[in-house]
Amino acid sequence: MTTKLPFNDTFLRACLGEKTEYVPVWYMRQAGRSQPEYRALKEKYSLFEITHQPELCAYVTRLPVEQYQVDAAILYKDIMSPLPAIGVEVDIKAGIGPVIANPIRSLQDVEKLGEIQPEEDVPYVLETIRLLTTEQLTVPLIGFAGAPFTLASYMIEGGPSKNYNKTKAFMYAEPKAWFALMDKLADMTIRYVKAQIKAGAKAIQIFDSWVGAVNVPDYRYFIKPTMQRIFSELREENVPLIMFGVGASHLAKEWNDLPLDVVGVDWRLSIKEARAQGITKALQGNLDPAVLLAPWEVIEARVKQILDEGMEQSGYVFNLGHGIFPEIRPETLKRLTAFIHEYTSQNRK
Repeated sequence: MTTKLPFNDTFLRACLGEKTEYVPVWYMRQAGRSQPEYRALKEKYSLFEITHQPELCAYVTRLPVEQYQVDAAILYKDIMSPLPAIGVEVDIKAGIGPVIANPIRSLQDVEKLGEIQPEEDVPYVLETIRLLTTEQLTVPLIGFAGAPFTLASYMIEGGPSKNYNKTKAFMYAEPKAWFALMDKLADMTIRYVKAQIKAGAKAIQIFDSWVGAVNVPDYRYFIKPTMQRIFSELREENVPLIMFGVGASHLAKEWNDLPLDVVGVDWRLSIKEARAQGITKALQGNLDPAVLLAPWEVIEARVKQILDEGMEQSGYVFNLGHGIFPEIRPETLKRLTAFIHEYTSQNRK
């Protein structure tokens, strides 16, 4: 008979601004391309095929928790996962990313979009969450969704973009269609995330990966009201809510105004600078993942500086400033996690 390990809620408490015995840590894209076991799976299955098989998807999700001893798992899937349910024809193409066969060009295109019914449309996602949270994990599972701007950028551009010119042109030239699209995507996000929470997710991260392309006035007018509605409705679920975007340091204060718990920052904005700006929410971040290719003494020095800044106040979660990429070795992440736990438990203020 095996004894079930106690549940580790350190991450959840840090998200809520509570003092913890050590700084909790998890890594964006901790499940995926840097793991040999995952690469072996990808020789047989596509991303969508993995996410459609709950047992397999749960294995991929929990693998980094077992390997690295991190304080949270994040559900393995893609931000595009709910889009087919509302009528978006999306394919994840190797070496390119998400490609949309029917890009949005008009208000009529927006009006054609349907509504998601999570239990019917993405049952495999919810079953994966149930498996993980009832049987397999002793740390919190983070559910997630893409934010409306980032999803809209793929839907309008037809795929990845470097400058988001089509997206911003649509936003400026077709405001009625833009706000209709924001409403459709907000409805989808709220339903999708609430279903994840009901299935057992203990925290939620909203990825607005590409919103850094938008300036502050445009964010306030075209995007922030939608985010206000999303977080206000999710707030009723009583789980920690995290916001993250890349190259979006100029929007950190805008996020601080929203009814969420944690502001995620990338390496362009230090923890100390974020606090100096008046960020009062818990903070998450923010080692540049490229540093993890450097010698250990370089990694340790950079991490110490981030941890020292993070520990100046309660409410801090260590993470990378963006996702792990394939060249980062699992041994480095295991050593890094152990170092963070040891260093912060000894130096907690």
